[in-house]
Amino acid sequence: MAIERTLSILKPDALEKGVIGKIISRFEEAGLTPIAIRLQHLSQREAEGFYAVHKERPFFKDLVSFMISGPVVVMCLEGENAVLKNRDLMGATDPKKAAAGTIRADFAKSIDANTVHGSDSLENAKNEVAYFFRSTELFPYTHKK
Repeated sequence: MAIERTLSILKPDALEKGVIGKIISRFEEAGLTPIAIRLQHLSQREAEGFYAVHKERPFFKDLVSFMISGPVVVMCLEGENAVLKNRDLMGATDPKKAAAGTIRADFAKSIDANTVHGSDSLENAKNEVAYFFRSTELFPYTHKK
């Protein structure tokens, strides 16, 4: 399998609950290595730009408001089949429908405050990583376990 990169955002509710370390541990245990990571507070412009694909959807305004309500952890994860692996670890968008043991099933409280964002395709992952990180900020993991 090819090594891929994907974007993960630990949303404000993850920070409020104090579970960022637990979530990052899950990524690492699954073979996904954070190669860039940053704590930041998104501006309204940044959140609207990032979620622009959803601009016409009824939840857009609430999503942007939630994403700017507190700091987030933005990271680029690298590993084999990273996009799909991250999606599997996160679980369904609605935590009530997420499989037991997934991040959203264990930590999210609602479909709106669902703890984590992850790229949904390799193409979107490339665009999303580039939205938050310059190429000089990515430090590929080169050591084999």
